[in-house]
Amino acid sequence: MTTAHPAEAMFAADEASRNLGIELLEHGEGMAVLRMTVTPAMVNGHGIAHGGYVFLLADSAFACACQSHGSMTVAAGADITFVAPAHEGDVLVARAEERTRFGRSGIYDVSVTRGDEVMAEFRGRSRSVGRRTGEAPKESR
Repeated sequence: MTTAHPAEAMFAADEASRNLGIELLEHGEGMAVLRMTVTPAMVNGHGIAHGGYVFLLADSAFACACQSHGSMTVAAGADITFVAPAHEGDVLVARAEERTRFGRSGIYDVSVTRGDEVMAEFRGRSRSVGRRTGEAPKESR
């Protein structure tokens, strides 16, 4: 029996990302690369990609990179800087890279690009919750 990599297992269970057509392209220790095409449903009243979808793509890449060490990890906080607007039909790629881990915490940077152009920069702060990725929570009493 082959066990899925923790990033693959987490992404397979992430219906929100998969239902938006996001794809996991690469993953490794402390890193992940995801891709999303901006659909008509993702465009806001200004005719550009809604920032929430760009954030979601970056956050999903961050989540996959965090899981790479096998410990269930969640976001403790995150922020994003939008650099350039994306439009319907644009293919966005989010590359997440671990900057540091200390104790149960970590810092990850994600660049969202369209080709060679940077669209957004995201920084996420992670926190390990003390169980293995995919492990069921212990029942509370």
